[in-house]
Amino acid sequence: MSTLVKNTLRFILFILVQVFVLQQVPPLHRFITPYVYFLFVIWLPFNTPRGWLMIISFVFGLLLDYFLKTPGLHAAACVLVAYVRPFVIGLLIRQEGDDQNYASPSIVSMGWAPYFTLVLILTLLHNSYLVFLEWMQFGTFWFFLGKVLATTGVSLLLILITELLFFRKEKFRTNTV
Repeated sequence: MSTLVKNTLRFILFILVQVFVLQQVPPLHRFITPYVYFLFVIWLPFNTPRGWLMIISFVFGLLLDYFLKTPGLHAAACVLVAYVRPFVIGLLIRQEGDDQNYASPSIVSMGWAPYFTLVLILTLLHNSYLVFLEWMQFGTFWFFLGKVLATTGVSLLLILITELLFFRKEKFRTNTV
């Protein structure tokens, strides 16, 4: 299956799951709202230029905002994740050309620890930014921190389950020149 078709199917699937499944779960204890849709942005190929990465993320987030009736919250959070993603990947993959041997970030291409670190950093960043934009103020700091940590914990659990259920086999490309 081509990369374009695969990513188009992921685009549609992540929107549908977030809108029709995860958003229908009532918030637990006013804290937890599970988010996994930004995993689409994390799973985009390594060789996607930053400009296109941000445009795709903006359109993805805007479409999600349309369905959830939120004025640009998810679009802003997706663009932030898309902007920071190459920096974090550059820090986690230090070997020259290692990101060229595989198509996209995954457990196979990066290893457990770097991939989990990537997902943890981007999930914390996404949820912190999203919760902050929802309130546009900190309010009580402990409530803000509790909501971010609880939402991040549940989101990480769902991302881990998604990774285990839909294991992505990455092919090692030897001719990367």
